[in-house]
Amino acid sequence: MTDPTPQAPPTTGARTVRVAEDRDGQRIDNFLLGYLKGAPRSLVYKLLRSGQVRVNGGRIKAERRLEAGDEVRIPPIKLPDPSEKGTPPQGFMDALEAAIVFEDARLLALNKPSGVASHGGSGISFGAIETLRALRPRGTLELVHRLDRDTSGLLVVAKKRSALSELQALLREDHGAGIDKRYLALLGGRMPDGTMSVDAPLHVGLRQGGERHVQVNFRGKPSMSHFRLLERCGGQSYCEVRIETGRTHQIRVHARHIGHPVAGDDKYGDETANRKLREQAGLKRLFLHAASLEFALDGGKQPYRLTAPLAPELVAVLDRLHG
Repeated sequence: MTDPTPQAPPTTGARTVRVAEDRDGQRIDNFLLGYLKGAPRSLVYKLLRSGQVRVNGGRIKAERRLEAGDEVRIPPIKLPDPSEKGTPPQGFMDALEAAIVFEDARLLALNKPSGVASHGGSGISFGAIETLRALRPRGTLELVHRLDRDTSGLLVVAKKRSALSELQALLREDHGAGIDKRYLALLGGRMPDGTMSVDAPLHVGLRQGGERHVQVNFRGKPSMSHFRLLERCGGQSYCEVRIETGRTHQIRVHARHIGHPVAGDDKYGDETANRKLREQAGLKRLFLHAASLEFALDGGKQPYRLTAPLAPELVAVLDRLHG
């Protein structure tokens, strides 16, 4: 069977879904998350790890990319009834509505606050995408990419399947060369003048309890970041970071790798330096902000340059460091 906008019913037996043309190139994990609306990510990855999901009769890994016409076997599972989940708190919905920085017929861009997950799961009922869907109940919204929960800034959502497919193709193209992604970060210590490029493969491992931990490792995936010093303030370095790849925790791990961890990073950073910045400059979060995205749709005919202003609490930290 062909299901152009796949979505499983709340209770489903085993079924086989034929991948439609507009899903060509989509990762199997993302395909399942879209098809099994409301299913926790942990369940989707458990189904993949256990071999219960099959493509053309064979076991596959989560990063497997589908091709149009593939036959995906989905095992019987029970999904939560969306009507039982309720809606996000009104205050949260209002805050995200106010955080929308761009919208047209194809795309919506959010200046995501720090502390807001890109999507629900792992004990989080409502992430950014669930809340945006509650704000736009008649539309179809799909995440183009994700941001770490602690990172603020641009989160792009597609309103049309064609825009999602084209943007995901740009993200894959030549390590993401089709999209210019820039972040603002405060790094510990004194970075050298100019731009420092970091070419270091990243490997994602799992710690006990399922927590992801990323390391520079020759077995990892190619990863490239460019750190450009903007100014030095209070013994820290305020930088613009351009990334050519979009690996998990890429900027945070590359920054640690060169000895200048991101300020406020409680996972890969310097605990003593973080405590000092918290006491002296009021930094209570990760100082990492997705500031701009530049790309073109319609085969390069329609340019986009999306920007998100630096979060007010980070502007206040810079002001204190300058003072």
